[in-house]
Amino acid sequence: MNLARWFLIALLAVPVADNLGCSRSFVGGAAVGAGGTGAVYEYQNKKALDERESDFKAGRITKEEYLRRKDEIEKRSLVY
Repeated sequence: MNLARWFLIALLAVPVADNLGCSRSFVGGAAVGAGGTGAVYEYQNKKALDERESDFKAGRITKEEYLRRKDEIEKRSLVY
């Protein structure tokens, strides 16, 4: 899932929360909190992907292991 799709989902979630009786300040705070959490999560995915690439280049893991782990990281990521 790419970044544009993630932003679209986030934008669609705001009116839904607003219609459920949440104040605009709460929705704004929740959006900022969710965005920060998502950014940290994606940073961890990027770091893990970089570490696997480093392990592969150094010969610590096989190409098959590298590709398997890379696929796992990409599946749980919204950006990669």
